[in-house]
Amino acid sequence: MKMSIKIIKKGLSDRIIDAGRYGFQHLGIQPSGPMDFLSAQLANTILDNDLNHPVFELHFPAAVFEFDEAMYICICGANFVPVINEKSVALNTPIHVYPKDQLSFLQPIEGRSCYLAFKGKLDESKKWLNSFSSFQTTLNKGDHFVIHKAPEIVLSINPFKQNTIQQVQKNLFNEHEIRFIPGPAWNDLDHASIQALMHKSFTIDAKSNRMGFLFNGPAIHLAAPKDYLSSAVTMGTIQLLPNGQIIVLMADHQTIGGYANLGQIILVDLPRLAQLNNQCPFKLSITNVQTAHQLYRSIQSWFMH
Repeated sequence: MKMSIKIIKKGLSDRIIDAGRYGFQHLGIQPSGPMDFLSAQLANTILDNDLNHPVFELHFPAAVFEFDEAMYICICGANFVPVINEKSVALNTPIHVYPKDQLSFLQPIEGRSCYLAFKGKLDESKKWLNSFSSFQTTLNKGDHFVIHKAPEIVLSINPFKQNTIQQVQKNLFNEHEIRFIPGPAWNDLDHASIQALMHKSFTIDAKSNRMGFLFNGPAIHLAAPKDYLSSAVTMGTIQLLPNGQIIVLMADHQTIGGYANLGQIILVDLPRLAQLNNQCPFKLSITNVQTAHQLYRSIQSWFMH
């Protein structure tokens, strides 16, 4: 049986995403996966989906959705106060929606990226290069997403899912430092800039988006002018712009860059960075590859039952 989700009001910059489009960066095609992979995986875990099942990534003001058949959905990540038919619904839990139900979001309370998962298989015609992720097309009024309905089951939160929810929430919304591994240009910085990066606070600039997060904070400078060859970059790469501002590349990043590469935000801290509101101060701290690998393995164990 087929069902559909319809967009009845356009949001700011909402789209369909999955884990991303890997294997094509040498052609200049970025992965364009989720800003916060933990929340996307959590929403799918709660619905007993594959971890990389496609979901809607929403930013406030978010799109308004209408469902044409009964189905299960789940909302994770940022709290935009979701309501169905003007009645509040909970985050991080299966929600049974019915024909003509409308889902909307009232205001941003915490975080900046929200994920809407659904039970059922998305129409394969939405795929391009083995991925549903879109880096060009956002959701527009009137868009229909055809879904092949999953077998009728009753979903609930068991102890395994409850533990995963608690672990993800604890990791996402806290005041811990954002950890990074120093990059090839780290030692080219002057002493004052290294001290600033290690001890001063930063905030996210309002001009930030899925391509990159600009940092507001102390100006950062090289010890001496230097040109760099363009090289491969990825989500989390820390670049120094000519004006002394830091930019961290995010989900829709370019595939190569020629700015000074100061380091790499570790994978497990990228979701937390992605959820920081513009007014939230944060600090950076140095770590190493071994710690980054260990932390990632630990996080992935949360999703293994």
